[in-house]
Amino acid sequence: MPKIHPISKLRLESFNNLTKTLSFNIYDIAFTKSGAEQREYISYIDEVYNAERLTTILTDVADIIGATILNVARQDYDPEGASVTMLISELPISEEPKNPEEPGPLPDAVVAHLDKSHITVHTYPEMHPDSGVSTFRVDIDVSTCGKVSPLRALNFLIHSFDSDVVTIDYRVRGFTRDVDGTKHYIDHEISSIQNFIDQPTLDRYQSIDVNVYQENMFHTKMMLKEFKLGDYLFRVQAEKLNIVESRKVTKLLQKEMLEIFYGRNVTS
Repeated sequence: MPKIHPISKLRLESFNNLTKTLSFNIYDIAFTKSGAEQREYISYIDEVYNAERLTTILTDVADIIGATILNVARQDYDPEGASVTMLISELPISEEPKNPEEPGPLPDAVVAHLDKSHITVHTYPEMHPDSGVSTFRVDIDVSTCGKVSPLRALNFLIHSFDSDVVTIDYRVRGFTRDVDGTKHYIDHEISSIQNFIDQPTLDRYQSIDVNVYQENMFHTKMMLKEFKLGDYLFRVQAEKLNIVESRKVTKLLQKEMLEIFYGRNVTS
């Protein structure tokens, strides 16, 4: 049984009881011609995003948003996949944080703070048994209990990955009280997650919102508009495929993307 190391009590700064959770899911799709190459792709992507590498990525994220890492748990899985969970705490806040409904800073200029919170990442490599299509999924959750919304880190997350399909969920739970005792169920303006993403990124994607405003639940899904076959081939050169093969592979890959984007299987 693994040892559990106790953590000293922390003095919480600017704490409130609202829980804000951002779930950021990306999908990377690839095609291989043979079963051996498909297994090679899965092994390759699994090694590139092993638990050690993911820990480094999340450490950078924590550093960028101004959080202190309290504890890290990580695990590689057999045959593939990995998980990392970080318990984090915000640094002291010198002024009242603001969460305007606008794109957050890019990676080279992010400054933000988190209360007692966590960041998690999980990977899911998988492959179709017959078609040669493989889909690698990365799930990242940033959950905060404090005044800053994790949406401020959304631009950084999107620009940190090269993804074909993105799904984003944001929800605010619970309530906090003001000095007069009035409950507040959300403490910042939001009409769409898209308003927290910079315009050049939005221009590259087809985007759809599904929001439940009265429940403070927001959902955005995005799929790349431009399709270049060569970007999706692993150990295969596009110019070595004949016209029939190119059309077949293109159809398979686009079908995979559409099914993920719309959340249902396409029969034709």
